[in-house]
Amino acid sequence: MRNRKLAIGAVVSALALGLAACGSDDDDSGGGSSTGASAEEVTVYSSLPLQGASRPQTTAMVQGIKLALQQQGGKAGNTKVNYKSLDDSTASEGSWEAGQVSANARKAAQDDKAVVYIGEFNSGASAISIPLLNEGGVPQISPANTAVGLTTDEPGADKGEPEKYYPTGKRTYARIVPKDTIQGAALATVMKQDGCKSIFILNDKEVYGAGLAKNIENSAKEQGIAVEGNDPIEKTAANYRSLVSKINADCVVYSGITANNAVQLYKDLSAGLPNAKLYGPDGVAESGFADPKEKGIPASVGKKIKVSVATLDPDEYGPEGKAFFADFQKEYGERNPDPYAIYGYEAMKLALQSIENAGDDAGNRERVLEEIFKTKDRDSVLGTYSIDEDGDTTLTDYGIYKIEGGELVFDEKIQAAPTE
Repeated sequence: MRNRKLAIGAVVSALALGLAACGSDDDDSGGGSSTGASAEEVTVYSSLPLQGASRPQTTAMVQGIKLALQQQGGKAGNTKVNYKSLDDSTASEGSWEAGQVSANARKAAQDDKAVVYIGEFNSGASAISIPLLNEGGVPQISPANTAVGLTTDEPGADKGEPEKYYPTGKRTYARIVPKDTIQGAALATVMKQDGCKSIFILNDKEVYGAGLAKNIENSAKEQGIAVEGNDPIEKTAANYRSLVSKINADCVVYSGITANNAVQLYKDLSAGLPNAKLYGPDGVAESGFADPKEKGIPASVGKKIKVSVATLDPDEYGPEGKAFFADFQKEYGERNPDPYAIYGYEAMKLALQSIENAGDDAGNRERVLEEIFKTKDRDSVLGTYSIDEDGDTTLTDYGIYKIEGGELVFDEKIQAAPTE
């Protein structure tokens, strides 16, 4: 296995985020037609948390989106494509915020030129935007969501999921990242490999964190690992010393996002359980967690942690993936960008291909949606994948990363069977 460092701390200036890639980034919107505008000009929106702990990650994602559009000259076939980047976070929250998510989804739904919405980054945010976009008929592609219940009622989903997200009864949401039945299995697999006989799970109570915690628990039990507990945490707690004192397990895994006090939690876990192995999911795979200079965990704690994320070392990808990293470096000067830059790129590439395939109906949301769900054996930077009837990708690979010097360092690829 290789130890390729990912330079996840690089952040472009606010000016760079505000620039449009080969299209308009203005705030004007249209009149809200459910079918969209003519095929001469359309708009693709993105909605991502551009403030707080996830900013370096989503900055790289926006860069990937812009690169994909730039490479096609700002067009999908003969149709001009404008791109508008929206922020679903607030400074006060330091993360996604429900009101902002709702406002973004409504803005896109009311713009009659909008034909694709890339987002959200957080599964809990998509639980809010999916129904709004569904009612507006806007096709949605998430480059990062993993919560099971957004698309299926498989283990990890809550009662009423996923039907409650689709008020029209028609699916309008797809994702290009493997869901948490697979991530849970990947985490359980690496913990088994590392000799964990017993584990304790902590979750942040969000749609993503609580759901993934169930998947980790199910997969761990399937693999013969004793699960000593699966407890929620309060994100506003000053510390977790009392909670940690009750844990009696070889290994501890947190299921949640950085913004929900993950740094404090891991500090307390390291201090209170000095011999325990620590793990985390893609929700903490960012510099806001890994890098002490970004208010992340201390280096002494980071060396104890492994995290999972659905990206691999650049050398693990095929020719198209390798070309992406070369192009990204040429455009932005960064050879090893944040793990999710490649997913931002592919989300836009899939959107552009679907718009082009719609031909003369490129401005018709329903036709673009049909093309997204027709995706089969697509050769992409991520590898070959299809989108199934639920809107899920057929990709399954997860990467396991260590933390060294404030950076995520690729350790190994895990191919795990999803939770049954």
